[in-house]
Amino acid sequence: MSEPCFDVAHLGHVELLTNKFEESLDFFVNVYGLTESGRDENSVYLRAWDDYEFHSLKLTKSDTTGVGHIGYRASSEAALMRRVKVIEEMGCGIGWVDGDMGHGRAYRFSDPDGHVFELYYDTVKYQAPESEKPALKNIAQRYHGRGVAVRRIDHLNLLATNVEAIRDFMQKALGSRVTEQIMLDSGVLAGCWFTVNNKTYDIAYTKDATGTPGRFHHVTYALDQREDVLRAADIFLENNVFIETGPHKHAVQGTFFLYVYEPAGNRVEVCNAGARLILQPDWETVTWTESDRKKGQAWGLKTISSFHTHGTPPVPDAAE
Repeated sequence: MSEPCFDVAHLGHVELLTNKFEESLDFFVNVYGLTESGRDENSVYLRAWDDYEFHSLKLTKSDTTGVGHIGYRASSEAALMRRVKVIEEMGCGIGWVDGDMGHGRAYRFSDPDGHVFELYYDTVKYQAPESEKPALKNIAQRYHGRGVAVRRIDHLNLLATNVEAIRDFMQKALGSRVTEQIMLDSGVLAGCWFTVNNKTYDIAYTKDATGTPGRFHHVTYALDQREDVLRAADIFLENNVFIETGPHKHAVQGTFFLYVYEPAGNRVEVCNAGARLILQPDWETVTWTESDRKKGQAWGLKTISSFHTHGTPPVPDAAE
């Protein structure tokens, strides 16, 4: 086992593209329960009430859907420069950008499937206006109780044409650990879950059944408990939000989940925040076989077929 690397602190934010900007914004603010913290010409910056940074979701006007970029915060300026050196040596660097409204300069790079990432250290810590100030000093924003009122960004899932290449890339570029994976009988790696800290995972990649590179599967925000996920299902129902699958419990990672589509078709999840932590420093990757996965989710719910085919941007003629 190699020495654990903690140069990267945590998943910071995700940029989501939408071709139905006003409808998507209404969903994320009034149904999902995020708060607007700023905007520019093409984007609105959104946050959950327990995120400490300025934003965790950047919603951007586009003529398509899917993910724009994924941001990770480094543990220090020195750690950032160590990662940049490694990434440049790997030959996948794009270069430095000034950074968005929510953080300082960032180094951009791409994974083998073409998804764009950025690493940054200098960040803008959220300063709540009077209407959002909490009663307690140790949280950044009050609990507002609007819509689902998600607590914090938790993870995201990207689709990839070659998950094995992604596994090697994430371990080298970010110092991520592989906590769980799915290996098919053919020897093809179908899914991989990664962490840069003691969470069970902050990003997952699963094989794109359409063979299309660079697509987005879902972004997930956490709630405190399973009852909150059940309540979210009722809120989505009352607001005519399409529920794809759940509430139920995943076998892989044990997350209690609920998946919906926001108005532009991007998949969004809510999950319980009480998921496991990886405290064991010599954790060995858990491998799930094809027969394991054919059993369905933890309590037997079969994995819905659209989970393997629906991604954004959509692929014409892909079976849902």
